[in-house]
Amino acid sequence: MTTNATNRKAKFNYEILEHLHAGLELSGTEVKSVREGKLSLAGAYVGIRGDEAYLLNANIEPHQPNNAPKDYDPLRARRLLLSKPEIEILKNAEGTGGLTIVPISVYNKGRFLKLDLAIARGKKKFDKRESIKKRDVERDLKRSL
Repeated sequence: MTTNATNRKAKFNYEILEHLHAGLELSGTEVKSVREGKLSLAGAYVGIRGDEAYLLNANIEPHQPNNAPKDYDPLRARRLLLSKPEIEILKNAEGTGGLTIVPISVYNKGRFLKLDLAIARGKKKFDKRESIKKRDVERDLKRSL
């Protein structure tokens, strides 16, 4: 299992409550781009439209920019492959105040690309300061040992 892209700010900006894994519906050139690491999850989120979940605002650069279709949109909504009970869990989380659905990473599982997503609650400024302090203390302890 190789990780192709990660959302590095997700664990800093959000408190992760629950993890889910979903398949991604991509075109052939998008799959090649993701495997080359041309995917950015910064600012991406998951939205529910009707009975389907979509990955929104994820930037996938074209595999070969000169050969890309004229109407290629790198920020288009990409459908997530989830079961109905999983979509219901996401719907309930999205309807609850203060919760959001954040993509964590994209990885290979065999020949398929999967998205690790999480139901999360946004951290306040003082929570972020606490995480920075903990990280600094752990780093100092490792240096002293």
